[in-house]
Amino acid sequence: MSDTNLASLTLESLRDIMQGSGYRVELVSDAAANVSLLRSSTAGFAFDVRPGNRLAADDKSFVDFTFSAWLNVEGELPLDIVNRWNALRRFGRLQLVPGFLAMTMDVSVIGGVAPNYVRAQVEIWDHLVQALVPYLREELQKVTAQTPAAVAPAAPDEVPAEAKVA
Repeated sequence: MSDTNLASLTLESLRDIMQGSGYRVELVSDAAANVSLLRSSTAGFAFDVRPGNRLAADDKSFVDFTFSAWLNVEGELPLDIVNRWNALRRFGRLQLVPGFLAMTMDVSVIGGVAPNYVRAQVEIWDHLVQALVPYLREELQKVTAQTPAAVAPAAPDEVPAEAKVA
């Protein structure tokens, strides 16, 4: 990869950056949303990378993208746990959607960025995903026995289309 700044990305160029960082990445289509995206995993969690705002001159290029991972929630997950994560973490955000816990992180390349910047954002995402399970375990242990919750990674195909980040 060159040292020139990236003013936009394509799914293929983002896939190459992620693969250069050691990730297995596949280009897939979400038929329900009629969009192509990247799918990968880290620490046993599958996640998607969805393109964001496209360039008018080139509909395959985009200037931002979103990482998203979805976890099944069985039982009740106190909103305090979600809010505490969001208060303590600067980049990745949790959102509780009925039956699911979504973690997302937006990345922008507007104005041009070095390829190392994109790789660094991938590393930040990786650290956030790997920190999520220990955080949830610790927080759920604090919850009383009257409100147990079990959280497990959702297979991407099990997440209903209306629950996925567009």
